[in-house]
Amino acid sequence: QVQVVESGGGLVQPGGSLRLSCTVSGNIFDVNAMAWHRQAPGKQRELVALITSAGYIHYEVSAKGRFTISRDNSNNTAYLQMNRLEPEDTAVYYCKVGVPMDGQHYWGQGTQVTVSS
Repeated sequence: QVQVVESGGGLVQPGGSLRLSCTVSGNIFDVNAMAWHRQAPGKQRELVALITSAGYIHYEVSAKGRFTISRDNSNNTAYLQMNRLEPEDTAVYYCKVGVPMDGQHYWGQGTQVTVSS
């Protein structure tokens, strides 16, 4: 059984920073791409950034220049460093991972990020 757990969300003022973590555990050997998505109230879930096991990184326009994605392959953990946060970044942030062992993708339960003064 594969488990994906996000952490690090919270309430932050505009201009502040947060660091999200996503850890994958279970009967797996490795993890392919790890991606951060977010879903704001009343909106569709959208991609924020992704990183492959080889280190290829992609950012959506909303994240470029403010967010940094990274990962530690030794413990199957991905991070999303978010700087200069804006109220428009308020959303539930989800981690999605690809597991080559079974060819499936798994989602975490999400972590709430609220940017407000």
